[in-house]
Amino acid sequence: MKWNKQGLIYAPDGSLPWAKKYAFPPVPYFISDDRLRIYLAFCDENMVGRAAYVDVSPENPKEILKVSPNPILDIGQPGAFDENGLLPTTVLPVGDEIWMYYVGYQLGMKVRYYQFQGLAISKDGGETFERRLKVPVIDRSDAEMLNRTSAHVRRDGEKFQMWYVGGSDWTHSGDKYLPVYNIKYLESPDGINWGDEGSVAIDFKDADEHALGKPFVIYAEGKYRMFFSSRTYSKKAYRIGYAESDDCLNWTRKDEEVGIDVSETGWDSQSISYASVIRYKDRYYMFYNGNNLGETGFGYAILEQW
Repeated sequence: MKWNKQGLIYAPDGSLPWAKKYAFPPVPYFISDDRLRIYLAFCDENMVGRAAYVDVSPENPKEILKVSPNPILDIGQPGAFDENGLLPTTVLPVGDEIWMYYVGYQLGMKVRYYQFQGLAISKDGGETFERRLKVPVIDRSDAEMLNRTSAHVRRDGEKFQMWYVGGSDWTHSGDKYLPVYNIKYLESPDGINWGDEGSVAIDFKDADEHALGKPFVIYAEGKYRMFFSSRTYSKKAYRIGYAESDDCLNWTRKDEEVGIDVSETGWDSQSISYASVIRYKDRYYMFYNGNNLGETGFGYAILEQW
C-alpha cells in the first residue's frame, strides 16, 4: 500500500470547557452523501473525554462543515464504568437507529485505569445518543480482567462481529505503568450479548510489543483488511499496523505493507495511531491521530495504491 498524507484536519482551540484539547479517535460515518461525520472525543482540562463530532465534506475532508457545540454523549454517573471519560470506537446503522460502541474509563488505585466497552443509541440521526445500558456490553471477565475495550463492530448478515482489545495485565516501562493487551474476536446475535472471552485475532509479534490497540476492519479488493495500533517498549509511541484475512478469522500480519509512518516534522512526527479507513466514490481515506494519542488532533491520508 501507499498512502498520501493530506495533513491535519482539526484540533480543539480550547474555547469550550468540555473540549479543551485532544480529538481522538476519528470514527467516520456518512450522515448523507455530502456530509461525512467524524465521531471522536474531546477532553476537558482534566483529561476527561466526552463524545462529539466534526462534520467534513467528503469531497475535501479539510473543509469543516460543523463541530458539535455540545457533547453528544456525556460521562456516566458516579461509580459507573464511564464516570471518568468516554470515547467512540464504532458507529454503525442498525435499522432506523445509529449505534455507537464506546470506551468507558474508570480510574483505579493499583492500576491507572480500567477500560470497558459500552453501547449508546441515537434515534435522531446521530445528533445525540442515549445509553443502551448503564453497564458495559463487554465487561470484565475471568479471562480479561482489566481491559475489554476499543471495539470495532461490523454486521455480517444476521450476526455482529467484534474485534476488540483484551487483557488482564499491566507492565512497567521505565517509570511508566502500561497496559498489556492484544486483539481478540467475538460474535453476537444481537450486538448486545457477547461472550466472556474472545479468540486471539492478532497477537504480539515479539517480546518488544506490549499493546495492540483500536482495530478497524474493512473489506476491499477481495480481502478483509485490519488496521490497528502497535506500541513497543523500545519505541514507546504507537505506529499503525496492518493485517489481512480471507475469512475474518485467520489473520496474517503485514505491518511492513501498511504504507504510512510518522512524518519528519509536525503534528504526526512522533506517533501515528487509531487509523480508520472508509471509501468515498473511487477513493479510500484513512483518518488517524498524530502525536501523543490525539493531543495534536486528527488528519487524513488518501490511498494511492493497494
